[in-house]
Amino acid sequence: MAYTFHELKGKTIQELRDIAKGVENQEAVQGYSQLNKEHLLPALCKALGIDTHEHHHVTGIDKPAIKARMRELKKQRDAALEQHDGDTLKSVRRQIHSLNRQIRAHVTP
Repeated sequence: MAYTFHELKGKTIQELRDIAKGVENQEAVQGYSQLNKEHLLPALCKALGIDTHEHHHVTGIDKPAIKARMRELKKQRDAALEQHDGDTLKSVRRQIHSLNRQIRAHVTP
């Protein structure tokens, strides 16, 4: 059965050990019965060929356009820092913060 990192992370240590018992590549999970979850999970992911981090997807918004706008704002922020313009700096930082929050609100695991 194919697993994802998120599914494996939610399993108990005993369930992970049972999965490790059935893995074809035993060298990657050698000593699985003695490993704790922190060490067994990456070894199991390596043996099964699974990425060891979770991927998050943004849905419902145009992320590339927002990221492009953020890059422009960061240039404006740097210019405001150089000119010691506090009002512009505050405004630009708030806009960057708002865009970041917008992206994070649309993230799905």
